[in-house]
Amino acid sequence: MSIEASTELFLGRQPIMDATGNLVAFELLFRSGHANGAVIDDDVAATATVINHVFSELGVDAVLGGYAGFINLSAGLILSDVIELLPSDRVVLELLETVQITPAVLARLRELRERGFQIALDDYAGNEELYGDTLDLVDIVKVDVQGMSAPVLENVTDRLKRWPVRLLAEKVDAKDQVQHCADLGYELFQGYYFARPSVITGRRLSHAHGAIMRLTGLVAQDAESSEIERVFKENPDLSINLLRLVNSAAMGTRRRVRSLQDAIILLGRNQLQRWLQLMMFSAEGGSNGRFPSPLLLIAATRGRLMELLFDAAFGRNRGRGGDEAFLAGITSLMGALLGMSLEEVFKGLPVPDSVRLAVLERSGAVGRLLSLAEGLERADVDTIQAELTHLPRLDASTVNDIHVAAMEWAHAIGRPGHH
Repeated sequence: MSIEASTELFLGRQPIMDATGNLVAFELLFRSGHANGAVIDDDVAATATVINHVFSELGVDAVLGGYAGFINLSAGLILSDVIELLPSDRVVLELLETVQITPAVLARLRELRERGFQIALDDYAGNEELYGDTLDLVDIVKVDVQGMSAPVLENVTDRLKRWPVRLLAEKVDAKDQVQHCADLGYELFQGYYFARPSVITGRRLSHAHGAIMRLTGLVAQDAESSEIERVFKENPDLSINLLRLVNSAAMGTRRRVRSLQDAIILLGRNQLQRWLQLMMFSAEGGSNGRFPSPLLLIAATRGRLMELLFDAAFGRNRGRGGDEAFLAGITSLMGALLGMSLEEVFKGLPVPDSVRLAVLERSGAVGRLLSLAEGLERADVDTIQAELTHLPRLDASTVNDIHVAAMEWAHAIGRPGHH
C-alpha cells in the first residue's frame, strides 16, 4: 500500500496525568488528509509513515521527552509488523473501540504483551460483553466519562474491578470530575480540564505571579536596569533562577556571573522578557509544586511553535513578528494559569495590540498561526488545512518538523532542574 503524493500527515498529542496533576504520558494522534482538504481514513501505510518519522528519524525523546506514548491501533496496524518498530518500554498500544475482536487479534495481543508492550483499551463504556477475553489481555482501560452519569460511571467502574487493570478517565473537562474519578479508583486522567480557567471573582495573583507581572511590565516599558534589579532583589527565588540561567551551559558564559545587574545585561531585554513569560507558568511548578506542569509544556510548545512557524511563513527579518507570535502563544493560556478571563489578564499585561487581538479575536497573521497551533495540538485536520491555505510557504512536512522541534524545546524547558 502506498500513500499518494498529495496526502498530508499530521501529528498531535494530548497529555495524560496522574491524580495529582503530574504529567505521565502523551497520547499521540496521527491524522491524514489530502491537500484538497478532504479528510481520509487513517490507514496502515499513513500511520506507519508517521511512526517511522517520529521514532526513527526525529527521535522518540524529541516528541515524548521522558514520558510514555499511547498510540492508537486499528486492526490493520495490530496485525502488521509496523508495531515492532516501536520501543516497547516507551509505548502503550491503544486498541481502538472500532477494532473487531477476532481470534487473530487476540493472538496478536498476547504476542505483543510477551514482547513487553502494554495494551490499553480505548473508549470503554461498560459493554464488556463485546470484548470477550480482551479484558484479560489489557493493562489499562480508558473509560469515556463524558456524558456518563455518576451512577452509571460508578457501576461501570465497579464491574471493571474484576480485572487487574489500571483505570484512565478520558474526556475529563472539569476538576471535580477528576476528584470523583480518583475517589472511584482511577489513576490516570486525560482531557483539558487543567487548561480551563476557573474564574473566581476578586481572585488575587500569588506573590510569585505578581512579581513576574511587575517585571514583565518593567521590561516592556524599557525601564532602567536598576529598577528591574530592585524587584528581583525583593524576590530571592526569581533572583536565584535568573543567576542559574545565565550561568548555565546553554548561555555559553566563560566567567561566572554573580551579580543581578550583570545577569540582566548579559541576558538582554528580549530574552529576559521571554524567560519571564515562561517563569509565569513555572512560578509555582504547576498545582503541586512539581515539574513539569502540563500547562507549562503546552504553553512553551505553543509559543515556540508559533515563533518558528512565523519565521518559516514570513521570514526571520519581518520586524518582531516571531517574538510577538511567541508571546501570543504563551499568553493564550494565561487565563487558565491565573484562573481569570483573558480579557482580565490583558488588563494587567503590557503587550502590543497585535498580540492582544490575535489572542482574543484570532486576528492578523499571528491570530491565524494561533489557530493553526491549536489545530496541531488536537490533530484537527480541517482546521490545519484551512489555515495552511492562507500560509502558502508552509506545507505538511515543514509544519511537522517545526512542531517536533517545538516539542523538543519545551521538554528542555520543563525538565526538572532546568531554568
